[in-house]
Amino acid sequence: MSLPKYITDIDQITQIPEEERAKLREITDKFVFRVNDYYLNLINWEDPDDPIRKLVIPNTEELSEEYGRWDASDEDTNYVVPGCQHKYETTALLICSEVCGAYCRYCFRKRLFRNDVKEAMSDVEPGLDYISKTPEINNVLLTGGDPLILAARRLDMIFTRLREIEHVKIIRVGSKLPVFNPMAIYKNQELLDVIKKHSTPEKRIYIMAHVNHPRELTEEAYKCFEALHNAGAIIVNQTPVLKGINDDPVVLGELLDKLSWAGVTPYYFFINRPVRGNDDFVLSLEDAYNIVEGAKARTSGLGKRVRLSMSHTAGKVEILAIEDGKAYLKFHQSRDGDYGKFIVLDCPKDAAWFDDLPGSEAYWEQPEKKTDEVVSVNEMKDVPEPRRRRRRPAR
Repeated sequence: MSLPKYITDIDQITQIPEEERAKLREITDKFVFRVNDYYLNLINWEDPDDPIRKLVIPNTEELSEEYGRWDASDEDTNYVVPGCQHKYETTALLICSEVCGAYCRYCFRKRLFRNDVKEAMSDVEPGLDYISKTPEINNVLLTGGDPLILAARRLDMIFTRLREIEHVKIIRVGSKLPVFNPMAIYKNQELLDVIKKHSTPEKRIYIMAHVNHPRELTEEAYKCFEALHNAGAIIVNQTPVLKGINDDPVVLGELLDKLSWAGVTPYYFFINRPVRGNDDFVLSLEDAYNIVEGAKARTSGLGKRVRLSMSHTAGKVEILAIEDGKAYLKFHQSRDGDYGKFIVLDCPKDAAWFDDLPGSEAYWEQPEKKTDEVVSVNEMKDVPEPRRRRRRPAR
């Protein structure tokens, strides 16, 4: 199969009626739109509720400002230098790609793909310098955007520089490309050689795949996984639980099975972050928990390794159980050193995020933040405190 052709103009997708395309142009004028013909072929255009369609085709609710905020986890407070975040003691994020292979409509970093925002940095030197001078950092996540979009020589440079830092043991790469454009990986021998060069028996490269639905696991995707495995990479998967896409125990159970059969570790199920314009994808915490537990009941112990978590300002809040109106939680990771802290809170039926749980404010302190508006990372200073997120209305 040849490499897919990319499409950036919604009017080129003639399977969408012209009247609907006209409405969607207002969204694509504001947010980047980029798909390819390989991924479009996974869509059943006869089904208006097709989950693959919902992942990449805009919807008019994206322009709504009734729910959420742009930076739902206060990432702007984690920047230590432009392009580099250091939220948890041992982990740094290097936002090294300004381009994403797949612009998923639920993306929690949707703000990055507005024309008036610049957080991702083409110059990674400030981040690399900071990491080299911070010995507690032992693992680095390359993110963006999609780092596997970068030229192989560019990735080789970044990997080489990180491998020269003795205290960095793990390099992770977040990417949707293994299922969105798998041919761009398994047909790119230069890229595979770079991964093989830097993924050693002592220090592996981890690919953090973003498989949202089992229908993305095509023959081409499996070829990509095999090529990455042969290059010495370890592949794990993370996906939010999304209303209208994978909010079904049967669907999620199939995803867990197929990933574990292919040697891709199910890593995280995430609660979808309350990002502005994403209300169509939001489930209540109780619904998400029950769906995940139903999926886990259908799979083996290998699939059951997955954790359900909220990637919150305070840290990764793992959902252990929701029962009889109570949420049983634990800090799986903590910004303020509360790792492992067990929390029991009332859980209203419409609660969809940690902040929606009465009493949750006692377990975290909102960091000093600059603004609820989207600004360049280079402008993140001397601007007012944010407004607190509006609670999601009951339905």
